[in-house]
Amino acid sequence: MPVEMLEHYTIRCASLERTRDFYRDVLGLTEGERPRFPFKGYWLYLGGVPIVHLVDAAESDMRDGPHRGSDTAALDHIAFRGRDLETTRAILRRHGLSFRENAVPGGRIHQIFVPDPDGILIELNFRN
Repeated sequence: MPVEMLEHYTIRCASLERTRDFYRDVLGLTEGERPRFPFKGYWLYLGGVPIVHLVDAAESDMRDGPHRGSDTAALDHIAFRGRDLETTRAILRRHGLSFRENAVPGGRIHQIFVPDPDGILIELNFRN
């Protein structure tokens, strides 16, 4: 197989700060070091790995290169393994976020689905 692991995904954000705040304050990722690219953005880390890259959508549309918005396609959802179901529900409610829940048949995984500020559906999987 030519791939080993998921390195990161990039979101073209309508509001960099709002999206950063969601991933940092709601999901618990940490803002970290990012190369000095000639455009605004953030790298958000999980366990020391920069897994979510954020770029400004309007600025991204104006620059040339391999990451133009017209070069990408649909994305349905991103899934994370969750920790502490009750605390997660409380955090989502505290931030005024609407979410839905699902029990996977077999009873081993409970899911929460919540959209990020740019409309990407985030799936949180809690193992029993």
